[in-house]
Amino acid sequence: MRAALLMLLASSLGACSDQSMTHQPHYGPNAPAPIFANGSAAQTPPTGAVAQNAEAEAEASAVPPPVDLALLRRGRERFEIFCSPCHGFGGEADGAVVRRGFPHPPSFYNAALMAAPAQLFFDTITKGFGVMYAYGSRIPPRDRWAIIAYIRALQQSRSTSVAAAPGRGAAQ
Repeated sequence: MRAALLMLLASSLGACSDQSMTHQPHYGPNAPAPIFANGSAAQTPPTGAVAQNAEAEAEASAVPPPVDLALLRRGRERFEIFCSPCHGFGGEADGAVVRRGFPHPPSFYNAALMAAPAQLFFDTITKGFGVMYAYGSRIPPRDRWAIIAYIRALQQSRSTSVAAAPGRGAAQ
């Protein structure tokens, strides 16, 4: 009897050998999960749940970074990746996708977009507009601001004469 009790005790303690949080049973995202009322492992977050980086993203979205050469370079790089297929490399709405029949986006040089606040561009990149895809989940806030700075540089390049460009001195 005593040997059976020791065996029972040893086997029950053996089941508790790994209490690690890294070795837990779990469900895949689309797997059936009978523990939930709807039977699905994919559950909606509870009301009031906040993403881990929501506060930092809101802060980065609220205030544009100072414009410098590094930000403009990053903006050009991101613009060429995400924006040029539709807007074209020069921002004239003549990208490769448009040349194949996709609807024309507005040119960045039309009067409404030349006068538009930067927040309009930021919101459009984030949420999309019309047939434009929402890039909020793919482009971080700092890169959205970099793209906007680059768009403003493109716009400024069209509205400034070469003679009025910075760095032009009388010694030329």
